[in-house]
Amino acid sequence: MKLFDEKNFIHQLSIDCVIFGYKAGELKVLIPKILLKKPLYSLPGGFIYVDESIDKAALRILEERTGINDIYLEQYYVFGNENRINNDLLNNLEEFSQQMNQLEFEENGLNWLTNRFVSIGYYALVDINKVNPKMGEMDESVDWYNVKSLPKLIMDHNEMVEKALETLRRNLDEKLIGFNLLPETFTMREVQELYEAIYDKPFARNNFQKKILDLDVLERLEKKFTGAANKAPYLYRFRR
Repeated sequence: MKLFDEKNFIHQLSIDCVIFGYKAGELKVLIPKILLKKPLYSLPGGFIYVDESIDKAALRILEERTGINDIYLEQYYVFGNENRINNDLLNNLEEFSQQMNQLEFEENGLNWLTNRFVSIGYYALVDINKVNPKMGEMDESVDWYNVKSLPKLIMDHNEMVEKALETLRRNLDEKLIGFNLLPETFTMREVQELYEAIYDKPFARNNFQKKILDLDVLERLEKKFTGAANKAPYLYRFRR
């Protein structure tokens, strides 16, 4: 099978995606493990067709990886160090070549993958409960990892996550994008726990709730049943 057609892709330009999800008080990132004996991890990524816009390429890659197409997506940085070559792949080239030969990987494919690439970084925010992670042809597995305890990633992919997190923090209030990480309905406590996970610090409950309510972007629904009605928290929904 042909994993990619280098004749129809823009040469030496790629896309890498930091896919953020949130669950049980933890901000997570979707990370594939490469199909090698040595544990090598990377961000989900891909290439851009010559007749395809960059944003459409990123959306295509994300849908292939998550199984969903309604995704908040933002371009945040371009990574183009002059020495930006996949040395991890080069150092394991013999084994990688053997693995790829089993997939009928074309001979010039290895040359393609070991070239220097400029990568356009995107970050995505998803409701983790809706995602069905998909493995690529060169993956052994794909899993969610806490953003505070990521494995060592190939190349500059750890730096990509750090810059994506910095951008997410800067945009969280201005663009009101954090609600993309929550289910359709949520409690105020769940909003606070999400913000605390993103900023990696606690917030005073009363001040935080006032700040969020003053934004006037939430619709309050019925109380969430937990026993006595007067102790049940309110459910909210983001007013889009």
